[in-house]
Amino acid sequence: MRALLSVYDKTGLATFARGLLDLGWELISTGGTLAFLRDHDLPTVSVEDVTGSPEILGGRVKTLHPAIHGGILARRDDLEDMAVLGNQKITPIDLVAVNLYPFEATVRRPEVSSAKALENIDIGGPTILRAAAKNFPDVLVICQPDSYEAVLTALRADGITREERMGLAAKAFAHVANYDALIAKWMGWEDPFPQDCSIPGRLAAVLRYGENPHQSAAAYRRIYPGPEVFGVLDAEQLAGRKLSYNNLLDADAAFSLCRRFDQPACVIVKHTIPCGAAVRDDAAEAFRLALAGDPVSAFGGIVAINRPIGVALAREIGQTFFEVVLAPDYSAEAQSILAQRSQLRILRLADERWPSSAERTVRSIAGGLLIQDADTAPDDPTAWVVPTRATPSSDQRTDLEFAWEVVRAVRSNAIVLVRDKAVVGVGPGQPNRVDAVRIAVGRAGDRAAGSVLASDAFFPFDDGPEVAIAAGIAAIIQPGGSVRDGDVIAACDDADVPMIFTGRRHFVH
Repeated sequence: MRALLSVYDKTGLATFARGLLDLGWELISTGGTLAFLRDHDLPTVSVEDVTGSPEILGGRVKTLHPAIHGGILARRDDLEDMAVLGNQKITPIDLVAVNLYPFEATVRRPEVSSAKALENIDIGGPTILRAAAKNFPDVLVICQPDSYEAVLTALRADGITREERMGLAAKAFAHVANYDALIAKWMGWEDPFPQDCSIPGRLAAVLRYGENPHQSAAAYRRIYPGPEVFGVLDAEQLAGRKLSYNNLLDADAAFSLCRRFDQPACVIVKHTIPCGAAVRDDAAEAFRLALAGDPVSAFGGIVAINRPIGVALAREIGQTFFEVVLAPDYSAEAQSILAQRSQLRILRLADERWPSSAERTVRSIAGGLLIQDADTAPDDPTAWVVPTRATPSSDQRTDLEFAWEVVRAVRSNAIVLVRDKAVVGVGPGQPNRVDAVRIAVGRAGDRAAGSVLASDAFFPFDDGPEVAIAAGIAAIIQPGGSVRDGDVIAACDDADVPMIFTGRRHFVH
């Protein structure tokens, strides 16, 4: 039995190769892998000796030869195939262990040259993997070191079943497909919507279940050929139960909004909806105000705070049942305090991973995908206009800008009420906008009076603003653009309520 070993990542290779030798296998290898194996006193035949041809083109051509690919692709139960091998003096290759040049790591390096990136596009490796995977009934294919131990164990026992062989082959095809998708993304970086869609990703975790216990689920980390895009999957879990599908969705919603603020901020999310949000000069005060926004909905929610958490804040957080808390860091004592809540998942994501990054969002629909630019670009308040006779005061303007940031994170139709840079009422995800206003006002109660209102899209009628004005709303911000803008402006002017038109909608479906 003959095995071809040619790997960039040499983790576990010496142990695996020694195990094959002990089972009577012959090893062949190339370049750096050959030197590595011989340095470990593992007898290995050079691929050059097998092919009779030296490596050429600076190593670009090593294994692309009939002596290699014939040995891999020949069907052992096909008399004609085996006769060809005999005539050509080609020895069958029964196992291939190959992993690929580090293209992903290379293209992420600052200022990497195009020439350097091109030389890290593996050609022989993917070709060998595909050939071996195609002929999986006769050839074992291993594309990652984490398969070594299981393969050795099976070889030492009763061998490997056809299903296990096919599983290794499927893993190899998926690995090569992901590798090629990353290269395609790098080469076509300027084309946002190419004819063929490939989205490289890597398994981050198999989850306990999906949105409901009868649904299976997993989380995948997107792979980018440029600068990394960080998110909740990059957070370190310090304590608590395993993260669930819903935990990750809600944590992402909280993180995505909280990361937009430069000041100390806290966002509390329940079912992807921000039920509380506030900014202050102090993170603890921001948390108190965010919790006060809707303490009933906050129960069992997710907390994101964009500042390190100390002892006093940890004690306050621990007084309410939360599923997840996410912050850049925790003092040792704060972490100990929070860890006493066994159901609380404690996530740490370093400061440098909080800034927002432009990317595209992907959602599935039956039989397809929807891809769009993420709505992360900041709005320009200097371009906003005031169509009403009254103009917002400086304090109102500050609250309106904060409300506008929050409303873009709320499911449409979305209404957010804010007072003193803290959310006091949210009306999310309603089929009509006036109901969303009623819900937000109802949640705010007495706090509605004197607060400001943000609407993620224009008011199609003046009924929504009239409900808000009757509740004491002091100022409104919305995109404008309705054919009945005049009626809405008139309703505000009659009540001496200032309103801002931003000229940009922020639907979230």
